[in-house]
Amino acid sequence: MNRMAWPRTRIFRAFAPALLAFAIAGCGGGASTVQNPIVAPPPPAGYSGPPPASQDVQAFKINVWDNLQAANRCGQCHGAGGQVPSFVRNDDINLAYEAANGVVDLSNPSASTMVTKVGGGHNCWLAASSACADQLTVWIRNWAGQTLGGTRNVTLQPPPLRDVGASKSFPANSALFGSTVYPLLTQYCSRCHSSGAATPQSPFFAEGDVDVAYAAVRSKINLDTPADSRLVVRLREEFHNCWTDCGQSANAMQAAVQAFSDGVPVTQVDPTLVLSKALTLYDGTVASGGNRYDNAAIALYEFKTGTGSVAYDTSGVEPALNLTLSGAVTWVGGWGIDLRGGKAQGTTAASRKLHDLIRATGEYSIEAWVAPANVVQENAYIVSYSGGTTARNFTLGQTMYNYDFMNRSTATSGNGAPALSTPAANQVLQATLQHVVATYSAVDGRRIYVNGTLASGPDPVGAGLLTDWNDTFALVLGNEVSSNRTFQGVLRMVVVHNRALSPPQIQQNFEAGVGERFYLLFSVAHLTNVPQSYLLFEASQFDSYSYLFDKPAFISLDPAQDPDQIRIRGVRIGVNGAESRVGQAYIPLDRTVTAAGYEPDTGFPLSGIGTVIALDKGPAADEFFLSFEQIAGNTRAYVEPAPTPLPPPPDSGPSSDIGLRTFAEINASMSVMTGVPATEPAVAATYDRVREQLPTIENIEAFLSSHQIGAAQLAIEYCDVLVDDAALRSSYFPGFNFAAPAATAFDTPAERAQITGPLVARAVGSGIATQPSAAEIGAEVDALIGRLAACGAGCAPDRTMVIVKAACSAVVGSASTLLQ
Repeated sequence: MNRMAWPRTRIFRAFAPALLAFAIAGCGGGASTVQNPIVAPPPPAGYSGPPPASQDVQAFKINVWDNLQAANRCGQCHGAGGQVPSFVRNDDINLAYEAANGVVDLSNPSASTMVTKVGGGHNCWLAASSACADQLTVWIRNWAGQTLGGTRNVTLQPPPLRDVGASKSFPANSALFGSTVYPLLTQYCSRCHSSGAATPQSPFFAEGDVDVAYAAVRSKINLDTPADSRLVVRLREEFHNCWTDCGQSANAMQAAVQAFSDGVPVTQVDPTLVLSKALTLYDGTVASGGNRYDNAAIALYEFKTGTGSVAYDTSGVEPALNLTLSGAVTWVGGWGIDLRGGKAQGTTAASRKLHDLIRATGEYSIEAWVAPANVVQENAYIVSYSGGTTARNFTLGQTMYNYDFMNRSTATSGNGAPALSTPAANQVLQATLQHVVATYSAVDGRRIYVNGTLASGPDPVGAGLLTDWNDTFALVLGNEVSSNRTFQGVLRMVVVHNRALSPPQIQQNFEAGVGERFYLLFSVAHLTNVPQSYLLFEASQFDSYSYLFDKPAFISLDPAQDPDQIRIRGVRIGVNGAESRVGQAYIPLDRTVTAAGYEPDTGFPLSGIGTVIALDKGPAADEFFLSFEQIAGNTRAYVEPAPTPLPPPPDSGPSSDIGLRTFAEINASMSVMTGVPATEPAVAATYDRVREQLPTIENIEAFLSSHQIGAAQLAIEYCDVLVDDAALRSSYFPGFNFAAPAATAFDTPAERAQITGPLVARAVGSGIATQPSAAEIGAEVDALIGRLAACGAGCAPDRTMVIVKAACSAVVGSASTLLQ
């Protein structure tokens, strides 16, 4: 997807002028819920000071002051006569505005002193400081939207210059971890941090499978400074479930991590490499959320917290509809949650804002970045505002390859039925990350968009009114409130809007992308002699195990530069002192930067492809660099190592001499057996329908029951055409009287042999030791005909041709056709 369209200025514009509110989100009814703490501020205490001196002051009051003036937020300290700055004083809004201007940055709200102070832990009113910072960012951005026209600017910042250094990387296997840190974790942490615990809590670094535990624990271990490992800090400074004195527990854990670290060799940098400067992911410029439309967002979840049991609503619309995680739910690196049977559910009280704000407009949208785990789950609810399996206001769900949208209105039932679904034949839903938007309005009814494109047909019941919505329901992700509509998959973002997004707005949000993304500027000025020159990548943590690097370009932050004739060839990405062993998609790259193709504002694009690089220590510690076969006049010859030879296959039993005929071979064989051309319309149509049911490879171990069913259906069609065609049946079964009634047509063995003889001769091989003899097969078919003919008075007398078709189908569709 094109997640970043570079503008014509050094500042990357990410918000259209009409946007007023975009939340950088936090993580985290008939419905049984656990009440979250009440964090909504009380109504503004009757302000009676002088009126706002300007529209900007009024915008500040509405968007910031009203949300922060309460005593349980900033009003306790930063009011009149309190601590400086007094940006929530209630005696003069204009003086409060003046004070606030000293601690906010309207051009970059997330960088405001007010935001960074709270994000660092200063008097946050939520359990996670990052969630408070995100809400503050939204409120300041809303103020900025009215002041500056709603634009959001992302400015490329020169990163620190750091040479590539020697480093430690986690070993590929878990043996060293298993003998050092793992024993402590399984002894003292398995009651919670394992999937089999009574109340399992991620990460599962005390899992019974040491490889699973090793994968989960990496981000909690600091190989360079073991004392700073989260495993140690959690005990020493946060007193988390110490098994003895916390100091002693922390010392024991630190000693185990130190032993692990001491066994990991230091990776030295190859001095022959042509290298850029080094960067961590967080040295980059934040790119997330650019160009999204969230003007009508009333609940927003980006799952940024990454720990704990709460996914925070940071839409900035009070009350915050925070969701409690329960059951099998784990956090996903790079923002997201992985649902495997659990759910994320809000309270009925906080969920009521959805009822009130959506009924006020009569329209809404459910937006989700979702990656279903598979395409076989049914009745799987992704986002639901409901009170059980029989009553809901809305639900976005999955049925195999389809997205389903249920909405309660005057045109549907109280359960939102009938549902609107994407067409089954189109198989729109896939087990990959998709952007899904379900919209409802009184004009268009329900619509479903997938990856920016309308994927549903017309609403089967048309539009209705939302007057009978129930305000006692709860919002739940990944399930029903009754926990019996499980969805398995990953959610990277969920937004509820109280407007039906337009197609351009949906396309805009799709192109904006999802997750924690950065612009990484790898300095190459020392290689190109172009001041402030960089190779720019858009990078993100793709999941808990990898990074995505995308859209490389050559750029200089010095607008006076006009680089020309700089050849860049054979780019490799390195991590922690060594080139990555996999994911090197830019080795074939060979481009020459020219003045004619270079734009000062966008640089010179080098490639349109992306690549995935394995995560090692985690986004805070992994150090990236680039190496080159050639950049400008600097070259380094590469000799690619010979591929590692495949190991010999493990010993196994002897392979079978018998194989399966493939779909094309089966079709051709049946055509020869019956004399019916494969191009005959009825036969060709049946073959097209069952072809995917027939074997695709000859290996007998790949046989499935569906293969036999498909072959039987095709055999029935061939025999049907054979017997219905007078010329073909007379030639195939000469002398048999098809006009005789079934009661007499098969009376004698000779009459039955007129059917069994040709079938066995043409459809069954001979001389194969592993199958019965032709005489035995003929006797079996003869007995079948006898049983069918002896039906008695309960069967139609003119079924002679039907019996012949049945005998033909039994022989042509048998194992003699399937096997070879």
